[in-house]
Amino acid sequence: MKIKFSLILFSLLLGFAQCKSPAGKPAQLSDDQLMDTVQRRTFNYFWEGAEPNSGLARERIHLDGAYELNDQNVITSGGSGFGIMAILTGIDRGYVTREEGLARMEKIVSFLETADRFHGAYPHWWYGDTGKVKPFGQKDNGGDLVETAFIMQALLTVHQYYVDGNEQEKALAARIDKLWREVDWNYYRQGDQNVLYWHWSPEYGWAMNFPVHGYNECLIMYILAAASPTYGVPAAVYHDGWAQNGAIVEPHLVEGIKLNLRYQGTEAGPLFWAQYSFLGLNPTGLKDEYCSDYFNEMRNLTLVNRAYCIRNPKHYKGFGPDCWGLTASYSVNGYAAHAPNEREDLGVISPTAALSSIVYTPEESLQVMRHLYNMGDKVFGPYGFYDAFSETANWYPKRYLAIDQGPIVVMIENYRTGLLWKLFMSHPDVQEGLKKLGFAESK
Repeated sequence: MKIKFSLILFSLLLGFAQCKSPAGKPAQLSDDQLMDTVQRRTFNYFWEGAEPNSGLARERIHLDGAYELNDQNVITSGGSGFGIMAILTGIDRGYVTREEGLARMEKIVSFLETADRFHGAYPHWWYGDTGKVKPFGQKDNGGDLVETAFIMQALLTVHQYYVDGNEQEKALAARIDKLWREVDWNYYRQGDQNVLYWHWSPEYGWAMNFPVHGYNECLIMYILAAASPTYGVPAAVYHDGWAQNGAIVEPHLVEGIKLNLRYQGTEAGPLFWAQYSFLGLNPTGLKDEYCSDYFNEMRNLTLVNRAYCIRNPKHYKGFGPDCWGLTASYSVNGYAAHAPNEREDLGVISPTAALSSIVYTPEESLQVMRHLYNMGDKVFGPYGFYDAFSETANWYPKRYLAIDQGPIVVMIENYRTGLLWKLFMSHPDVQEGLKKLGFAESK
């Protein structure tokens, strides 16, 4: 009942705060006002909507009566990583006080110090009230190295925010550094192979058998594995495993737009592949021997997604220049990794796709943001834009997923100020990891 009462109260306050035109539609906002409105509401998923014991992000929050899926005490590690960065954004913007923010970060770190870990790596899900693993699948009941990378990306960013602060802030930074140093990235090579494996289970061992090759959302995992000062993997793990000795390079055209990397299982992947690794890792001018400009590559991947939606080969209602964006999200039937091809395009728009691409396509993403905002409360609720909708199916569920809400706040902030990029990239271990793998930044 407590969370429902808070949601109702917060919704009422937002209703009074949001000016309406005489026709009852949202008032016209400047771009900056619009971005701030979206950031504030979405931030609150991770602040007001957090699981109370851990302070971390609930896997999902449903406001539409689908209570059987509303696992209120289930928290997500990767989504919480994105949420930690969203909270940091809120602290810096003054949505909450620095003291309130620090108290929440201390609660989060206290939970992470005692919650289940597996050779230093976190599972995909925990029970927030106990810190015990909730299996993501029968054999997926141990360490999830990709989700761990997402949460470590966030913690290193927080470390840099507090490391030169007051004594209480410095103490928190030191606790974060200990968590970072305890992740045994080398263990996840399964016997010192030159590749990282996604999962390990104390009960099933390596039965999931998922070596991670590129390109997909997992670049940050390899960079952090190389960057670790305690369990850093050799550069060969990146070159042989992620890049597969250069096979990751595969120039091709999609929607008439050039892509240079091989996207696993598809010509052009869902848009979270352009976002999750780059919430802290700044792609601007970033290059290595496989990609001469990660920003341009990710921008082109975004433009492919947009161009496909505008072409709209399956003739879905509503698709166009002001309504595009295919990525993993809720779908009309369950959950799907929507992507710009006819097999994986199900007529579902996921707001996070275009909004979290704002660093790559600011004008195009703002056009979508404004269109969605003008659609009103059909798609915009107390925690920002709902996860997904389909005009063709007349499907507008009032549901949220942490892993989709977090990147919206973070990438809008990176577009506005570069805050999260500056912090993460300033960490000396990150810089050493990038250097070790042969990355360079164009000046």
